[in-house]
Amino acid sequence: MPDFVISALALQEHLAYTVWASTRLLSAAAGLSERELGHDFKTADHSVVGTLAHIFAADRVWLGRIKQRPPHVFISEKDKNLAVLQEQWPGLHAAWMQWAADLTDQSAHSVLAYQDLKGNPWTQPTWQVVLHVVNHATHHRGQVSGFLRALGHTPPSLDLIAYYREKLR
Repeated sequence: MPDFVISALALQEHLAYTVWASTRLLSAAAGLSERELGHDFKTADHSVVGTLAHIFAADRVWLGRIKQRPPHVFISEKDKNLAVLQEQWPGLHAAWMQWAADLTDQSAHSVLAYQDLKGNPWTQPTWQVVLHVVNHATHHRGQVSGFLRALGHTPPSLDLIAYYREKLR
């Protein structure tokens, strides 16, 4: 038995949360002007749209790795466009949820072999990859929330507890 046991249901729930939170933030970004979307905050991904594109690209790369069909490019200039994100991210979210629907407690602990973008080989339990995807997106959604505040907008609530509470309604 592995040192750490996490259920397929817990992973499915975390993925559903990340879909919910990213969708809310993408909707909030739709209310920004082009100038606000592209404002350079001097961070690694520079702007609201750049950071959203980074989250999207990472979601895409990791799903590709899980399905043994990784993309050859992490992010393209085309991805750094709100209309492209609005069009393509829902399908990517649906693909994640479809994959997660077939996840079992046993498969959650299966070992995933993949290569990083530099070609280095890695192996990790699937549950670690899923939790990384969720955590990575949470980190960058927090950045975008801060950007929205700096631009004078109130970001949507993205807390995990807000997701749970909304599910109860």
